[in-house]
Amino acid sequence: MKQPPSTIAVASGKGGVGKTWFAISLAHALAQTGARVLLFDADLGLANVDIQLGLMPARDLGGILAGKCDLLSACERHSGGFSILAGRSGSGDLATLGPSGWASVLRVLADAGRHFDRIVIDLGAGIDPFVRQVSAAVDQLLVVVTEEPTSLTDAYAVLKLHHQERAVSHQIAGIVINQARSRLAGERIYATLSRACTQFLRETPPLAGVIRRDDKVRDAIRRQCLLAIRHPNTQAVDDVAAIAEVIVRGLPSTA
Repeated sequence: MKQPPSTIAVASGKGGVGKTWFAISLAHALAQTGARVLLFDADLGLANVDIQLGLMPARDLGGILAGKCDLLSACERHSGGFSILAGRSGSGDLATLGPSGWASVLRVLADAGRHFDRIVIDLGAGIDPFVRQVSAAVDQLLVVVTEEPTSLTDAYAVLKLHHQERAVSHQIAGIVINQARSRLAGERIYATLSRACTQFLRETPPLAGVIRRDDKVRDAIRRQCLLAIRHPNTQAVDDVAAIAEVIVRGLPSTA
C-alpha cells in the first residue's frame, strides 16, 4: 500500500491566490483525521501564518536557527488541533538566509518529521531558490492556482522547474484550484494548465481538488479564525476536507 505523504509543501506562482489560507485550512482538515499535524511557516520573506490566525508566538523559526530554542518549545498548539511553527513576520532576517541557512531550515524540517505525522509547509510565492529546494525535497508539492491568467502562467513556471529539479523522481506536483466559480469551472482551469504540462513537460500533474469561491473565507481571514470553526457549513470547508482525504489516500505518482 502506498504510504501517504508526511511532508506536504504548498506553493504558488504568485501571491494573492489564497496559498497561506489553504495551507492553514489543510493543516486543520488533516488534524481532524487524527494525525499529529505541524503547520510550518517557511515563507522566509513574508511569513504570515501567525497573523492570519491572530497569534503572537513567543518563539519562531528564527529562534531555532539562532540556537535560542528547540523545535518543540517553538511550536505553538492551536485550538484547531494542530501545532504551528511560526516564521518571523515583520522582519527581513530570514529572507537574507543563504544556502547554509536554507540547509538549517531543512534540518529543522527533518527534525519535525520525528514528532509529527503530517507537516504542511507554507512556502513563499514564486520560484526563488529556497522554494525550489524545499519543493524538490518534500513528499508532496501542491501548487495553488486561480483562474487569473498570471496565476496560470506563473504556476506553470513552478511546475516546470519542479519537473526538472525534484529529488524524488515519482513525485509529481498536485494542482489545487482555488476561488473557482463552480466545480466545473475549476476543472476547466485545471484542464488548461494540465494540457500545457502534458504537451511541454510530458507529464500531467494530478488534480488534488477544486475549492469553490466562498465569501465567508474573507470573513474568517478578517476575523483571524479558522473557516471550519467560524463557518463550518460552507462549501469551501467541504472542498478542503475533500482535498485532505485525497492527500491521505495519496495522489497518483504518475498521470
